[in-house]
Amino acid sequence: MYYADGFARADRQDRRSPTAANKFRRWFLDGIRSEPDVRASSPMHKSKWWNVMCLTGVDYFSTLGYQPGIAFLAAGLLSPIATLVVVLLTLFGLVPLYSRVAKESPHGQGSISMLEKLMPGWRGKTLVLVLLGFAATDFIITITLSAADATAHIVQNPIVGAYLNNQVLVTICLLAVLSAIFLKGFKEAIGVSVGLVLLYIVCNLVVLGNAIAHIVQQPQVLLNWQNNMLAAHHGSIWSAIGLSLILFPKLALGMSGFETGVAVMPLVEGKSTDTHEDLTGRIENTRKLLLTAAIVMAVLLMSSSIATTVLIPAEAFAEGGPANGRALAYLAHTNLGTSFGTVYDISTILILWFAGASAMAGLLNLVPRYLPRYGMAPAWALAQRPLVVFFTIVSVVVTVLFNANVDAQAGAYATGVLVLITSAALAVFLVTWKEGVLKRLAFAVILIVFLYTSVANMIERPEGLHIASFFISAILLTSLISRGIRSFELRIDKVNFDAKAEEIVRETLRKRGQICLLANRPGSNNYARKELEIRTLHKLTEEEAAFIFLEVLVDDPSQFQGDCLDVTGHDVDGHLVLRCNSLATPNAIAAILLYIRDTTGNLPHAYLGWTEGNPIMYVFRYIFLGEGETAPVTREILREAEPDPDKRPKILVG
Repeated sequence: MYYADGFARADRQDRRSPTAANKFRRWFLDGIRSEPDVRASSPMHKSKWWNVMCLTGVDYFSTLGYQPGIAFLAAGLLSPIATLVVVLLTLFGLVPLYSRVAKESPHGQGSISMLEKLMPGWRGKTLVLVLLGFAATDFIITITLSAADATAHIVQNPIVGAYLNNQVLVTICLLAVLSAIFLKGFKEAIGVSVGLVLLYIVCNLVVLGNAIAHIVQQPQVLLNWQNNMLAAHHGSIWSAIGLSLILFPKLALGMSGFETGVAVMPLVEGKSTDTHEDLTGRIENTRKLLLTAAIVMAVLLMSSSIATTVLIPAEAFAEGGPANGRALAYLAHTNLGTSFGTVYDISTILILWFAGASAMAGLLNLVPRYLPRYGMAPAWALAQRPLVVFFTIVSVVVTVLFNANVDAQAGAYATGVLVLITSAALAVFLVTWKEGVLKRLAFAVILIVFLYTSVANMIERPEGLHIASFFISAILLTSLISRGIRSFELRIDKVNFDAKAEEIVRETLRKRGQICLLANRPGSNNYARKELEIRTLHKLTEEEAAFIFLEVLVDDPSQFQGDCLDVTGHDVDGHLVLRCNSLATPNAIAAILLYIRDTTGNLPHAYLGWTEGNPIMYVFRYIFLGEGETAPVTREILREAEPDPDKRPKILVG
């Protein structure tokens, strides 16, 4: 078998030389195996659905740390009504939407995979790369924004604020600790998240319970809010509701976490009867995860919005005010004292810091599923720890560029979240198109709502689209460079010859003692003329070489690596022909030559012709279409796969 990366050889070398450096290499690159099938099916740590809900919940629930303040700044006295719109859209839009995504992608591919299947070829790959750019925007900004907000709670606390006032440095330290946990493993990340979520929810219940008690004891504050809100809208509740429907896109941060919820599905423990093909138990448990998280968050969002809007003076929400970005923490300090307020700050700091864990988990699941398969990332992108280091470095750079400012990153965060939700709505709408009018209409409405929300957010905060565009451009550029660099890899996992193909090779070798393959374009069936041209060009007699024609039909050149190359044998009017379908012609020829060498012990020859035309254009044709100047590319692939020239199959060109 032949593989696209050099890690199999490196792994064998490491086993022979168990030095400290090699032990570190094996630990660091754990996840890349010598057998691709093992690598692809290597199971992650599995946990109960409610444990995984805590991992995704550190992102989702942590938005309480800043959502009430953002809601008031965006909607003012309409904050509770606008928040209600978000809650209803979450329960009746996002939950059914992502429940269907979970059914369609139980291995954690998410809505991106659904769209990839609906749009094959380079069109689908390009769409996936663009969506991965928005996903990177969402997840990276989640990591940096949450850490920056945790830092804000640290430096604004009256006890510790005087000692830690370098916000960028503190944020980078939080990112480093988060990275260290993921270098240890997913199991540890889930264990930490369960404790943090429970602590945070309990602290919020105490703060909100106390706030509701204040409102019950002083009902006039609720009446004052109602009268002021109606007075601002000429006494019309319908005017207030209509304006809230327009304003709610500004509160979109309260809908984060759902894409991550399906991205980490491989961590969800299913039923004992689940198989790789039938993951009914995992799907059911993921749906429980999504619904439970949505209900818990709905209660917390509504109660926090009412409490903060009614009990906190409007001027406290202004930039630099004591409630800016930390409305519930303000209530905790004001109503329950500095001691409990500090406990609340600690719980908020911890969950905001660890909110990056769910985003990191999403990135670690998404990137290895797409970019290496497209040839658009190095082979080490299949391993967890190198990716953790890479994403941490990117997060540190983003933190420095934005000076650890929460508000400066909020637009990009909302843009990433909303575009991913909109892509999920589009995917589900297309998948359910033929499943009845009611279902089609329901998901059409959801798609329209989120399309409007995304566009409104981009118009309101264009900086989010600018940042997302940078991530998209970076992914596209690096992906194309990586694809070009890796194009000379063998890219074929395994070669299978059918009985007729094996017979052709065996009998030719028995009669002639040498295997000579003659590349022929599929559909060009004038084998006699092709053979005569080659014999004349190379001055070969029939006794010197008996040709086996080799025809490679290119399937989907946008794919990079194939699992298996199936070769069939044919006898066409006395001419022996081997045929196969592959992602690229040179790679198929190289893999077949190496297979014949290893199974017969004979060093085969391949006869190819030069192609007329600009060589640079043929390089691009090969990278993107799987065809081009076949002879030199095949030779280079063989050189990469077999360093010893004496053991390398021969390429003859004329």
